[in-house]
Amino acid sequence: MTSTLTPSTTRASFAIGSEQAAKRVVDLLNESFSEGQAAIAAYEGPGGRWDITVHFEQAPDETSIRELVRLAAGGDVAQDIAFDTVEAKDWVKATLEDLVPVRAGRFVVHGQHDRLKVPANKLGIEIEAALAFGTGHHGTTRGCLLLLDSVLKAHLPRRVLDLGTGTGVLAIAAAKALRIKVLASDIDPLAVRVARENARLNGAGDLLQAVHATGFSAPEFSTRAPFDLVLANILANPLRQMATPMAEHLAPSALVILSGLLPQQAQSVVAAYRARGLVLRKHLGIDGWSSLLMQRVS
Repeated sequence: MTSTLTPSTTRASFAIGSEQAAKRVVDLLNESFSEGQAAIAAYEGPGGRWDITVHFEQAPDETSIRELVRLAAGGDVAQDIAFDTVEAKDWVKATLEDLVPVRAGRFVVHGQHDRLKVPANKLGIEIEAALAFGTGHHGTTRGCLLLLDSVLKAHLPRRVLDLGTGTGVLAIAAAKALRIKVLASDIDPLAVRVARENARLNGAGDLLQAVHATGFSAPEFSTRAPFDLVLANILANPLRQMATPMAEHLAPSALVILSGLLPQQAQSVVAAYRARGLVLRKHLGIDGWSSLLMQRVS
């Protein structure tokens, strides 16, 4: 990585309490500035908080920035934006130094700067921070990877689906571990493109089929079903709503990894899937988030 010293900039910093709202803000800010005018970064913090930092090439109109954030995340977030001036520094290097590799069983999720630090007996998954949602640093992603590692010690699934793939980290992990083609989907077309690019970056471009879809609506689901492993790191409400179509696309004894759940939401999700013939096999709690391993039974 080449060291690049940037000149002093104006910085806007603020926090948002949900990933969805953070993503809306990032998307809106990206649409509002031309390339080079602003550098936007979003990082997962403790308790599901997202910290957003924007560096501006020229001092921005602070009122306009607050209005953009208000439109995407509400007035309270906009009011709390802090503006300051940052002296010259190699911000790329500083940011990457804070983004340490995430280890989850056999998997290590890392950035380009840590590519050479992955042990030979581990499977490295390279995901750059940038504006990607799902770098492996969130408790839900790590929970899913740990459950996936546990599953693969006893099972060799052949039809795998990553529902709500984001950056593609879970699909890439499954594809690299099993050396099979994995179907990945997301409701966001940008996420689908990011997942494809990350798969190519990780030498798994021919193993990941990424499609734009809401729920199980795309024809690829019927073509590739029945699945014997599904990974779905989404949110509690959509997981409950998709329990029936999920069950309809599962093979006998299929395994399902569900995450994106607060601890108090886990039981209602378990109940929704139990009503469709699945039982809870394992429940992991990491950084205030729950991840579930469920299995279809006769």
